[in-house]
Amino acid sequence: MSIRNLDDLLAEGVSGRRVLVRADLNVPLDKQTGAIADDGRIRAVLPTLTALTGAGAKVVVFSHLGRPKGSPDPQFSLRPVAARLGELLDAQVRFAEDTVGDSARSTVDALADGEVALLENLRFNKGETSKDDAERGAFADQLAALGEAYVDDAFGAVHRKHASVFDVPARLPHVAGRLVLREVEVLAKLAGEPARPYVVVLGGSKVSDKLAVIEALLPKVDRLLIGGGMCFTFLKAQGHEVGTSLLEKEMVETCRNLLERSEGKIMLPVDVVVADAFAPDAAHDTVRADAIPSHRLGLDIGPETVAGFAAALAQAKTIFWNGPMGVFEMPAFANGTRGVAEAITSADAFSVVGGGDSAAAVRALGLDESAFNHISTGGGASLEYLEGKTLPGIAALED
Repeated sequence: MSIRNLDDLLAEGVSGRRVLVRADLNVPLDKQTGAIADDGRIRAVLPTLTALTGAGAKVVVFSHLGRPKGSPDPQFSLRPVAARLGELLDAQVRFAEDTVGDSARSTVDALADGEVALLENLRFNKGETSKDDAERGAFADQLAALGEAYVDDAFGAVHRKHASVFDVPARLPHVAGRLVLREVEVLAKLAGEPARPYVVVLGGSKVSDKLAVIEALLPKVDRLLIGGGMCFTFLKAQGHEVGTSLLEKEMVETCRNLLERSEGKIMLPVDVVVADAFAPDAAHDTVRADAIPSHRLGLDIGPETVAGFAAALAQAKTIFWNGPMGVFEMPAFANGTRGVAEAITSADAFSVVGGGDSAAAVRALGLDESAFNHISTGGGASLEYLEGKTLPGIAALED
């Protein structure tokens, strides 16, 4: 794979040039206040932006936020992101009230060397996510007209065949930003010949969401530790009662087959924290994984499981973690995720956090981000890369 990177573009000179930067600023917003709940994705693009502004480029940033239906929706406006980006850059960030309209053009035209503009949400335009090549291409033409070069630093979006990710780089000189380059380097290390033992920790709610990566990883890993809501479908496959816990009935037979084929690589919880209801103040206690009461639901892995997972992680030389072990947003059910995260940071291993809820958990629980070798910004993109899929945004950058 041959991809030009930001240093190649900087070497050519960007002073006075309009450089488009596709960022992933899809940050979580507080439902009540609209405030940014976690600015990790904004911080992740700062190295690319500061390198460009420092070299005198006129930087035009664009991103999506949430899932608007192809038309403007105030709750998904990027205006709060523009304000936070300006704070982090310690500089004014001009904000365009549309993506390719009059406001975007005038905002970009007003940029001085070293200044930054942020366009409104890409998904306010149907062309961004259209499956029709012509409609998507027409939108890409409008975006490309705003710049003279293109930088993709939105790893969290590279698995999407969207106009700003796939079509714009075909229309402009294009390179990978600092973040995308680092993500690809790290994941290529995992997909290649990782140092062994290689231990993967998977959590999250659904087996169906992780089935493809489980299939891809099983032949490569030494141990696969499974927690989160998805573990209950595996426990059901072993013939255990799971009460009212999250269960994908249609996946039980698939899980049974995976366990039979795993050659003992798969580790499941031996105890779980069960509760009377899905609520932060629900009555709860710890029970054996094969003794879940029929009227209760599991919301976290138990302390014995944490200890067992920690013992496996202590032997590892390479670790990949994707998905929380329980409902970490509720303090009563955060101990499993915290315990596994701390075990990962204590291991003498190259550790990668696979984005999404795992990265959010690290920050929400106040854990030291620097204790992990890499925290990905793209959960879905990370998984698809490890599955061996072609990622449209990466393919578009290849020479």
